[in-house]
Amino acid sequence: MPEISGDDVAHLARLSRLTLTDNELQQFAGQLDSILSHVRTIAEVADDEQRSVLNTVVNVTREDQVMPGFTPEEALAQAPAVEDQRFMVPRILGEAE
Repeated sequence: MPEISGDDVAHLARLSRLTLTDNELQQFAGQLDSILSHVRTIAEVADDEQRSVLNTVVNVTREDQVMPGFTPEEALAQAPAVEDQRFMVPRILGEAE
């Protein structure tokens, strides 16, 4: 039984601002369900111990160094629109989102 429904795909499409037909919603639901099924299979095979043995990468870190930066006035000086010492940008999501 598929775990990804056409409604799930429709929700993702809406969040991504995509317009999909009913046929595309069902097609993508099947494809996404298949992908998730394969990921689950891989996760079952590769447990944490096996993955940790294969991963020999060591994270190299350094001390943070304080570097001079812009003052708020310098940063906002080139902005096309400023309000209350903040950059103004166009709204991309509606009120309900």
